[in-house]
Amino acid sequence: MDMKRLFITTDNLIEQQFYKTGSDTILGRTPEVSVRIKNSGLVIKRFKALFYNNIHLFLEEKYLEFFAPFKKIKGMDENSFVEILQDIQIKLTTMQETKFDVLILYTIVLSSLISRMRNTHFNDSVSEIIKRVKIKNEKINVNEIKRELDKLFMRNNKNISILYNLSYLDALAESFNFKKVAQTCKIQKGKYMNKIVDLVIKA
Repeated sequence: MDMKRLFITTDNLIEQQFYKTGSDTILGRTPEVSVRIKNSGLVIKRFKALFYNNIHLFLEEKYLEFFAPFKKIKGMDENSFVEILQDIQIKLTTMQETKFDVLILYTIVLSSLISRMRNTHFNDSVSEIIKRVKIKNEKINVNEIKRELDKLFMRNNKNISILYNLSYLDALAESFNFKKVAQTCKIQKGKYMNKIVDLVIKA
């Protein structure tokens, strides 16, 4: 297998709808919103290295061993990896008629792993938004708040869009001990959370 192709795939999957290469710029899920965070590129470089350094384990089909170094990422543990593997097996079952090579399998594995990380930390931000809404208006019930958040998510609202990736970067920065990056992320997250809180209350 051409390792260079696997490295390029790694870069693409990590950066897409998240990071503008070489610019310390975090993108929203839509390109209309972005935030420049000093040294965010170094955090992402460290994250990529976890993949680069363990690709041989993926090629040897030692998937749990391949996942093991990602325990250092906040919120990831053995249970997460087992669940990710189950998700991958379900995806592969639905693709039984498809011919796929190592690169496609690698893409499926990485996408599942990265999605799990991103969703875990975005869900933490959603919990914080719900708390903030309840503080401002205790009459709104949690299901109503979740419905309004779902609507914003479905419309690719720019505040939700950037919060999704700031939550992810914050977790990566904490995991690699980039304290200033994590602190900047938290300030930016707070700013976008407050905008979302206002949108939910107005709705």
